Amino acid sequence: MKLFHSIRTPCIGVCSTGIGDSVCRGCKRFDHEVILWNSYTHDQKVAIDIRLDALLTQVVSLRLRIVDEPLLQRQLQTQQIPYEANRNPYCWLFELLRAGAGQIDDTLIYGFKKIGLFEHQTLIDIRQDIDEEFHSLSMAHYERYIVANSKRANRASSEP
Repeated sequence: MKLFHSIRTPCIGVCSTGIGDSVCRGCKRFDHEVILWNSYTHDQKVAIDIRLDALLTQVVSLRLRIVDEPLLQRQLQTQQIPYEANRNPYCWLFELLRAGAGQIDDTLIYGFKKIGLFEHQTLIDIRQDIDEEFHSLSMAHYERYIVANSKRANRASSEP
């Protein structure tokens, strides 16, 4: 894992926590993380960023393979697609898909290829599939570590 120095907000301007979602459909942070982001320490922000990076990398790498990382990075720069250089290159690849999945005909000129069951899907469908699974994994993480711990804490505080 690369070291994280400056942590920018993961917000992409599509927040769903304001309408009651526990996990934002845009950035995949938990509702309390969205609300408290500006008050978090650098280390707290790093922990959130590491979690998001790992989950997204896992989901993207099951569908796509980076075959030329420097080419992918050059294409992002040429296309003027913002990406965080300190994040995993599979996160860069998702930024590419988010910006222009429908405009990519030859994946190899962008330094990646489709793999396995995803070879015959469109990049738009793959991007949507990635986003949905990323959200599902974030929800599972929330349920397992936030909701479950909250329930345990409530039970412990109500015991005599």
